Amino acid sequence: MTHTTLQDHLAGWSGDDFLRRGIASSVLALASAGIAIAELVAAGPLAGELAAVRGHHSDGDSQKELDVVADGIIAERLSAAPVALLGSEEAEEAMELDPKGTLAVAVDPLDGSSNIDTNVSIGMIFSILPFIGPDSLLQPGNRQLAAGFMVFGPQVSLALTVGEGTQLFVLDRTTGRLLLINEHVAIPAEASEYAINGSNQRHWDQPVRNYIEDCQAGAEGPRGRDFNTRWIASMVAEAYRILVRGGVYLYPGDARKGYRNGRLRLVYEANPIAFLVTQAEGAATDGVNAILDLTPTGLHQRVPLVFGSRAEVERIGRYHSDPVNLADRSPLFARRGLLRV
Repeated sequence: MTHTTLQDHLAGWSGDDFLRRGIASSVLALASAGIAIAELVAAGPLAGELAAVRGHHSDGDSQKELDVVADGIIAERLSAAPVALLGSEEAEEAMELDPKGTLAVAVDPLDGSSNIDTNVSIGMIFSILPFIGPDSLLQPGNRQLAAGFMVFGPQVSLALTVGEGTQLFVLDRTTGRLLLINEHVAIPAEASEYAINGSNQRHWDQPVRNYIEDCQAGAEGPRGRDFNTRWIASMVAEAYRILVRGGVYLYPGDARKGYRNGRLRLVYEANPIAFLVTQAEGAATDGVNAILDLTPTGLHQRVPLVFGSRAEVERIGRYHSDPVNLADRSPLFARRGLLRV
């Protein structure tokens, strides 16, 4: 079977359009960086102590050896692309690259770094925006020109959108090329899988507890069907599964210190994932509001995130807007129902 390469796909999309050619060049540079990082990940401990803690961000999150290495690879590969500004999780401030560049790029160089030494899928996330000045990275997500993530797992995969649907590519290791395997990703509207870190249940707000408890009640509960739970602690792996077969992902804000506004970063984690998911007929919110409509106030701003199958995301929104008396919860299972006191 013949597959279209990422380069040919982007060449056909960009044509002779100047801005699109710049976007294509940047995506190819990011993909090249991702492939290089994937080789290090595949080598594991043979490549050194990649999970060693190098330091901590100002908010206390640890910075691993591979976080720093991946960040350097991305910056180096983007140096030949028309990128004026690069924002990264690994740097407090955005970095100026090409003063004549037309684009701004935000990246999480290594998503899921707690899994570096456990042979579990990790990845890279990126967002591409028009360069409009020093605050280019603080534009709402609906201004994104392209977004994507790469998964470094059994397959090296790329999920990409340039605003015309979402496509999936897989690395052919024999040629080093990313090949198109799905040109029109469509997330099923309904789902029977949810991903959330259940160890934090005691800290969740009531709407999130209500939703998860109703799913856990299974076929005998208000949802009328059984659900499976998933949690990999690597958002790109969760997102790829959802793009392939549906489901919903929740990383809500909770009562723990420093978690009220969630822990994921709006600019380079939530926004690109939201763009990919909405372009694949899914939805993404902070529990209530569409992620892509939020205006960032800082490069490292945090936000709660819910994304995946549209019907489930919308349902979770209703749990927040009417958490006690949700109309379609069964009275037998509602908070003030017959079986609760």
